[in-house]
This record gives sequence, C-alpha cells and structure tokens, in this order.
Amino acid sequence: MCFEDETGQGLRPPRGRSWSRRGHRPEVTVNGGDHGGRISAAGLTCHRPGDRSRLIYRLHHYRRRKGERVAFTLDEYKSLLQAAHQQLPGGKIVLVWDNLGIHHSKAMRAFIDTHTGWLTVFHLPAYAPDLNPVESVWSLLKRSMVNFLTTDLDHLTHMIKHRLKVRCLGSSGHVHS
Repeated sequence: MCFEDETGQGLRPPRGRSWSRRGHRPEVTVNGGDHGGRISAAGLTCHRPGDRSRLIYRLHHYRRRKGERVAFTLDEYKSLLQAAHQQLPGGKIVLVWDNLGIHHSKAMRAFIDTHTGWLTVFHLPAYAPDLNPVESVWSLLKRSMVNFLTTDLDHLTHMIKHRLKVRCLGSSGHVHS
C-alpha cells in the first residue's frame, strides 16, 4: 500500500521566525528572495506487512522561467507511479492519495484505467492530512531544515535529498529518488 503527497520548499526562510535578539529586527540576506525558484517534492511511502517501509520520491524544480510549470506535471506523476511499480516487490500498488485536481483529471483517470493490472487507487477524504503518513515525512524534512540557509536551488536540492535519506528515514526504510 502506498500513500502519496506533495510538498514544496523555496529559498526564503520561513516567516514568523526571528534570528535576532528580542526587540531587534532580524536581517537575513537571501539569494533569490521572491524571485528565486522553488522545489516541489512528490513522494510515496510504501508499506507491506513484514517489510520495511520505503519512500519513493521525485523532485520538480521551478526556476521561474517563462512557460515553466510551478507544480508537478501529469507526466511526472505517471513517471513516479511507474518507478514505484518497477521498484516494489510484486509490482502491484494500492495507492491512496489526496484530492489534488490533477489526481482527478481525465488524463490521470485514463492512465489509471489502462494500468488496472497493477494499480488500484483510493482517494482520501477532503482535509484529512492525519490519515496520510507522507505528511509526517514532510514534517520531519521541514523541521530538519529550519535553521539552514541555502544559496541556490542546487544547494537546496542537495539538502533535501540528504535530509530525506539521513534524517527522515534513517535506517528505518529505503529511499529512492
């Protein structure tokens, strides 16, 4: 059984945090600022009785270029599902995901319908993040990155991959990018 969810991280530090003494305005120089890019992550936590859990994920870079998509494309979601199909023993997937618009699109429905031999899909109820274990992975990832400042998207990508491998799963599971 696999649970899917998405998250994103930009170059700007989280708002509402202060890195200076009380009463002094914090000043943090950030490369990119509002004009910097963003990295989105889509991940599957995969669970099978008797086996260790796995995290299979893909990253999407958004560099604010003209015509570039901010979020994952249909083809990127298909690629993630096909990678999971190849990497998981037995190859059959029971997928549980949220109600993101692209998950309900006609094109995605057509993809699912053509792969019923190995893919069965269920949707979570609206506003039910507590039912999705991937949310815990994203929470751990973001908590582990709170006090770090990245210089560019490549540095951020490296940090996300490292944190997912070392901090979020550690020795409790497998990570595949």
